[in-house]
Amino acid sequence: MSLIPHVIVIGAGSTGSATAHDLALRGLRVTVLERGEIASGTTGRNHCLLHSGGRYCVNDKEGAIECIRENLILRRIMPHALELNDGLFVAVSDEDLAFKETFLAGCAECHIPAREIPVRQALEIEPFVNPDIRAAVQVPDGVFEPWRFCASFLATAIKNGAAVRNFTEVKDFIFQGHTVTGVTVLDHRTGETETLGADMVVNATGAWAGIIAAMAEVDVPVVPTAGVMVTIGERFNNMVINRMHLPHDGDIVVPIRNTSIIGTTSWRVTSPDAIEIPREQIDSMRQAGELLMPILKAGRQRGIMAVARPLISKANADARAFSRTFEAYNHRSQGAAGLVTISGGKTTTARGMAEKVSDIVCGELGIDAPCKTRTTPLVSYREFYN
Repeated sequence: MSLIPHVIVIGAGSTGSATAHDLALRGLRVTVLERGEIASGTTGRNHCLLHSGGRYCVNDKEGAIECIRENLILRRIMPHALELNDGLFVAVSDEDLAFKETFLAGCAECHIPAREIPVRQALEIEPFVNPDIRAAVQVPDGVFEPWRFCASFLATAIKNGAAVRNFTEVKDFIFQGHTVTGVTVLDHRTGETETLGADMVVNATGAWAGIIAAMAEVDVPVVPTAGVMVTIGERFNNMVINRMHLPHDGDIVVPIRNTSIIGTTSWRVTSPDAIEIPREQIDSMRQAGELLMPILKAGRQRGIMAVARPLISKANADARAFSRTFEAYNHRSQGAAGLVTISGGKTTTARGMAEKVSDIVCGELGIDAPCKTRTTPLVSYREFYN
């Protein structure tokens, strides 16, 4: 019998994958359980944006600072999985232009490298941007491919002894008194149910975190908040193009592979597994995106997707006003020792989220093992299946 503590991580999206890597690097025995394929939830249907924090530097400074800090770390540890193409915030209207100084001040306060460039230069770099823009600011945005992002973390975790089980759904928790000691799972490939023991369980299921927590009769204040994205089947920009104002519907176009993704709306949903896409949101997204880049009107609509973000509710506010920060919850105080939840945040901040929850896990287990993920390079995503 192994004396090394065993930690089960539920969820193989960006947060669960990064958590598995962090814990394995600290010497723990790790098993990742994912009900589908890796990155098949929110991570696999997100906007693919490596955030500079620019979108949040005015109205969500905590989230912005987390984004730029993790952006710079990811550039060092996983350059093979990123397209470091930068981003432009452009002023389309007089109102946008009036917002420029507020935006630049927000970037400075959040330590986001930002520089205004001449409009002529911006249009030379991105000729399909609206030719009537009044100003342009360059920031260190980037792009990632979600599956490769997760596979890089998981491949490195496997290299350090972790196990990853796809298509394995957690159906219940096992308790001894008020302590979680394992989970009951359903293997969707075999149809068999089995019990897995653990010293700690990490709930890293994003928008599904509340559903998983409810199995243990504990609460987490995660509000599934949907967003529609429209994919155009041609790549019209090489940099990420943002509108220079507070985040709003249809104000960003992200280039990924040979497509351009217009994003995104924001509204609360009851279930992250059942999201209906309103036709009017698709139309408004296209109209807003075409204001940024008129050529999108001629582009072929390749796909429409909606996914639930795991936003942390700190007040009864509109979904757009929720912070993009993250939180970790130790459920010992709720009568479920041995269970912790990490949720909120962005794919960009997954490594930082993993560090926070792994610190809690090690504290609960009495293990003195510092985080090493800030400086440890990840192996290639290509190693995941090797």
